[in-house]
Amino acid sequence: MELKDVNPNTGNVDVVVDVVSKDEPRTFEKFGKSGRVCNATIRDSSGQLKLTLWNDDIDQVRVGDKIHIQNGWCSEYKGERQLSTGKFGKIEIVEKRPEGVLTNDPKILAGEMGEESDDSEDSEGSDEEFDGVDEEFID
Repeated sequence: MELKDVNPNTGNVDVVVDVVSKDEPRTFEKFGKSGRVCNATIRDSSGQLKLTLWNDDIDQVRVGDKIHIQNGWCSEYKGERQLSTGKFGKIEIVEKRPEGVLTNDPKILAGEMGEESDDSEDSEGSDEEFDGVDEEFID
């Protein structure tokens, strides 16, 4: 099945998709029990869709992962289709994203580059300090 074929208020959804974004989890309390919920965006070759992650699935799924949603449920909220595992579905990680940062967010990229440039600035002109340390270890 492809995401373009997923209709609201249908179950038994079986798709393999890529996770392209993930919001911060929110906590909730219902019927005296607390839990967590998080929205993510998933994509396949036919399009993209919102995925609702609940509790332990939030920690399991990461941006960049390829996941298999089995027996999922599609609902509709404010005119937008939303897929979830529902009561009986499950998520399987088919392929984990490679380690490291997978982003095109300029804020994150600027932060990392800023850290690297700070390190390089600190090391400029410090050859004498390292030479002294090396000599101590050699003696």
